Amino acid sequence: MADGLIKSSRKTPTKFDNGYEPTFDSDGTPTCLGWKIEDVADWVEFLGFPQYRACFRENLINGRKLITVDASSLPRMGVTDFEHIKVIAKKVREALGIEEPYWNRSISLLHRESLGLFLEKKSNTGVEADLLTFQDYKRYLQKQEPSKNNKR
Repeated sequence: MADGLIKSSRKTPTKFDNGYEPTFDSDGTPTCLGWKIEDVADWVEFLGFPQYRACFRENLINGRKLITVDASSLPRMGVTDFEHIKVIAKKVREALGIEEPYWNRSISLLHRESLGLFLEKKSNTGVEADLLTFQDYKRYLQKQEPSKNNKR
């Protein structure tokens, strides 16, 4: 397996028994958004961290909530080893298809990548977030761009 990942020692088959590569729907959204809590726990175990399986289950992390998991939230969930935090946060970004945060980014620049912004909106609960599609969000961003340029 890639990157030294280990196969789960569980007897129950999971969707990760044959490996895992991030996949995306035809509109560009990550398929992991549809994962259930148990799928996320299986994935964390597949990554080589069976000790954190319960952390993700107890915090009810499903595919949509995986969007909110980053290096700053993992310690609150019970993941405290810094090297583990770095690996898990990186794998979450890869699964979601988002770029690594650039902390020195100027606020005068236009918004970040559209997928990252979409996922932030999609991480919310409710009918509006459920109905939001990546294509609709990209159209919304395109409408916002000209209005920002006209204010100069």
